[in-house]
Amino acid sequence: MRWSTPEGIERLAFTTSPMGYQTWMVTIGAHGRVSTIENVLTMPHFAHIQAGLSQEDVLRTLGPPYPGWTIYYRARDELVWEWRYCDAWAEPARFSVLFDGASGRVRSTIAQPERMSMPWGSGNRREWCSP
Repeated sequence: MRWSTPEGIERLAFTTSPMGYQTWMVTIGAHGRVSTIENVLTMPHFAHIQAGLSQEDVLRTLGPPYPGWTIYYRARDELVWEWRYCDAWAEPARFSVLFDGASGRVRSTIAQPERMSMPWGSGNRREWCSP
């Protein structure tokens, strides 16, 4: 994804999903040079996602979610976007943003280790997040 400002600054999102654990945000200054590169799938960035934010605000903060994990719950009129990341304990985890279906605004968020749902069987997954 790519966003531009009137000042000539560009921000680019490069995701490694679905099996990766990072979304890299690259900021290119008005001078045309890279000024920052950072992984945004971290707890400090997740803390910016608050109730009331728009879907566009979430995209600009975390980059795109993996489309295969996007789910709409009709009974709750709720849309859920999900990202995979490495948590503070070096375990694969999922961060979900729950949007109100009518307004498209954030209702809440949830983060949990993948081992809670065991999507790929049991075992030690910490080596998956090791450098």
